[in-house]
Amino acid sequence: MVMAADAQIIERAKEWLSDKFDEETKNQVKNLLENNEKELVECFYKNLEFGTGGMRGIMGVGTNRMNVYTVGMATQGLANYLNKTFQGQEIKVAIAHDSRNNSALFAKTCADIFSANGIKAYLFNSLRPVPELSFAVRQLGCKSGVMITASHNPKEYNGYKAYWSDGAQVVAPHDKNIVDEASKVKVSDVKFKGNPSLIETLDEEFDKIYLERIKGLTLSQEDINKHKDIKIVYTPIHGSGVRLVPEILKMKGFENISVVQEQCTPDGNFPTVISPNPENAEALTLAIKLANEKGADLVMATDPDADRVGIAVRNNNNEFVLMNGNQTAAILTYYLLTKWKENGKLDGNQYIVKTIVTTELLKAMADKFGVKCYDVLTGFKFIADVIRNNEGKTTFIGGGEESYGYLAGEFVRDKDAVNACSLIAEAAAWAAEKGKTMYQLLLDIYSQYGYYRESLVNVVKEGKSGAEEIQKMMDDYRNDPPAVINDSNVVMIKDYLTQKASNILDGTDENIDLPKSNVLQFFLEDGTKISVRPSGTEPKIKFYFGVKEGVKDISKLDATEKAALDKIETIKKAMHLA
Repeated sequence: MVMAADAQIIERAKEWLSDKFDEETKNQVKNLLENNEKELVECFYKNLEFGTGGMRGIMGVGTNRMNVYTVGMATQGLANYLNKTFQGQEIKVAIAHDSRNNSALFAKTCADIFSANGIKAYLFNSLRPVPELSFAVRQLGCKSGVMITASHNPKEYNGYKAYWSDGAQVVAPHDKNIVDEASKVKVSDVKFKGNPSLIETLDEEFDKIYLERIKGLTLSQEDINKHKDIKIVYTPIHGSGVRLVPEILKMKGFENISVVQEQCTPDGNFPTVISPNPENAEALTLAIKLANEKGADLVMATDPDADRVGIAVRNNNNEFVLMNGNQTAAILTYYLLTKWKENGKLDGNQYIVKTIVTTELLKAMADKFGVKCYDVLTGFKFIADVIRNNEGKTTFIGGGEESYGYLAGEFVRDKDAVNACSLIAEAAAWAAEKGKTMYQLLLDIYSQYGYYRESLVNVVKEGKSGAEEIQKMMDDYRNDPPAVINDSNVVMIKDYLTQKASNILDGTDENIDLPKSNVLQFFLEDGTKISVRPSGTEPKIKFYFGVKEGVKDISKLDATEKAALDKIETIKKAMHLA
């Protein structure tokens, strides 16, 4: 029996029994009302909201689930906001989707609704990567864009990313304004019947334009030509990178590319992996197996919407090791900065961008090359925001985040795994010309800058009760912060919600010039950095740890690495996370 306190949830659910909804949906809601109180609460206790990566949730019926009605209300809200914001102007949007279940349906639903509201919709004819959608918004002069994807989440999820005219995911004030507009929309307000005359299909011809722009970023064509036979294994993990990643590698001149055939077919059930996340070693199992069979030098894996990439390289024992997101970011940044300098392109008017939870190694490199490094909140839209604010003034070299997202060039405004894969392969050819492997390139970086090591702990808390638990954890850290962690004093606390950096040693505060965000950072006397934040798109709270060890002898890196990892583990235990 549903408690009286849940009366509002029951009323919400009953609204979904009206004739505005299809029969299958109504039957599923009836079943929840009669037989599954717990799932009823989860499906209807709130509306899906935009987080750092947009709207994302489990597919199913209800206001807290991804379905044609929640997608429809979000799209109608976005259409209303666009029509208010750009009155009297031609409004165009671009729409793409990945390989997830229902993605094509949701994308077509968006196109129909935009067109029914007098907005021209460019709809890709099949699945495409996130970065190509971002590129399309700018290339086609659109005011907005929508990407249907849940990135690397498990198969039960789907999502909705809204983009603005600069090709980036929406930021303030548009993000909140769109949410406010969407919150006013009822299902009966949604114009589901499309206007075919206002829907235009984008096909493979558009892919060529995007790929040519990526090819134009090439910095080491001579090295590629000399080492075009580098053996590369690639897997799209059943996602949208399947055609474009192998194609850009071929366009740049690489000739020895093997694709994991078992993972080439787009499939929203992701049958060969537990989760299609290149951050997880398990997702690269088949690719590494093929790489060992082929004697390959480099393994690359992209997630379903091809905005993130994970790589594996051979170590000095000829065994494949997985690079974490910070290590890949370090290799790419080092390569870009070095080549820009070698090519005479650095004049002090360039910059890179990283997120506040990404390795400080990137800033150390930027400082050495005389390049400005911006720190931004977690979420690639904040990297894009810096690019927009600097456009035409200073030049963006590259940027990245620890969660396997990277970008070079300014024509895309989101993380771009197609672009990143091409540059990673290019860096491998550049290293080979110097007689080095990618692993040895990383060792060179550690020799010059010290050994930086990071770790991430995700504490998953599902559903309504989980969201409340996560908020209580943040409140406790904020209201009663630790004074000592792992026998090291906390010397600085940065609270991005209050936008204050508190120096514990002298009792002074400084303002943080970044948007408000529910993030806390603790800086310890021994140089350790600990960041805590709830995920904006997933039911989890994230703990980021960063330590640095000096490197006196690179041949003893194993001992240095062990010291760093041991330190991180003791910190986790001290915080009751291990």
